[in-house]
Amino acid sequence: MNFNKDSLKINADQVVEQLCKEVRRQIGRVLKRSGAVVGISGGIDSSVCVALAAKALGPKRVLGVMMPESDSSPESERLARILSEKFGFETIKEDISAGLAGLDCYEKRDEAIRSVFPNYTNKWKNKITIPTNILEKDTFNFFNLTVENLAGEILTERMPVKAYLQVVAASNLKQRLRMTTLYYQAEKYNYAVVGTGNKDEHMQGFFVKYGDGGADLKPIAHLYKIQVYQLAEALGVPEEIIKRTPTTDTYSFEVTQEEFFFGLDFYTMDMLWHALENEVPAAEAAEVLGLTVDQVEHGYSNIKRKIVATEYLRMAPLEIETTK
Repeated sequence: MNFNKDSLKINADQVVEQLCKEVRRQIGRVLKRSGAVVGISGGIDSSVCVALAAKALGPKRVLGVMMPESDSSPESERLARILSEKFGFETIKEDISAGLAGLDCYEKRDEAIRSVFPNYTNKWKNKITIPTNILEKDTFNFFNLTVENLAGEILTERMPVKAYLQVVAASNLKQRLRMTTLYYQAEKYNYAVVGTGNKDEHMQGFFVKYGDGGADLKPIAHLYKIQVYQLAEALGVPEEIIKRTPTTDTYSFEVTQEEFFFGLDFYTMDMLWHALENEVPAAEAAEVLGLTVDQVEHGYSNIKRKIVATEYLRMAPLEIETTK
């Protein structure tokens, strides 16, 4: 293939039309539902998905659901409302903080954080990050916990595995409660739940199984993040949303998706992945992307490792077949 800087450019207007046609078919003919429910956070992926749904079905058959909780940024709701005004779909707000408190989400998370920072209280901010130099070595095998105390002092420590797993398990309750909230609304109106994950998230495992991974259709799961941005431009998603840095909106201390999971900017990662899938030699990819051959090989290795390690997230439940 001719691998170049524009290899992932698409005819966005044409893709929008194709996706709208398929969304109509899947919701109406396959799922036999009368509309769509989309969880909206003011982020680029959910914005593109709800805009697609509104264009495909008409805004009166689309419901956008805002689901803030105690750690959510107020910016998410503000941008979601701007999006609703632009595309004309109805929105509702379901604050899930009380439900999460009832599940002891915050207490379980804080217990794990205190095992690293004994003085931590729920008034402090927290986030988890990974090393962002993954092009310089083959693997990373640790996570950092960063907190900000009431004096504004920022502290960072490497997380023991037990603490990391407990924080993530507790935090994943947020995505799973959001999924149940979306399905309540979908069943109430005989609508389908539209998943908002892109290819980067879906294939590398940046989603919660039976959380934000739970949906009836996933219209952008085959598209790289930088292609989602192209769709956003074509659909007329507000510039303020397009320019917003993608975050997890899960931790009280704002953390970007690059810091928390991917370890690379989206253009570099998506181009490396595209090159990997099309068996572009590392030397050729390095020349196009301005990287060294070693950096490209490290990037290839990182992407392959994440896909393999998260395969279980994409698997249907295993069943046991008995012989007669």
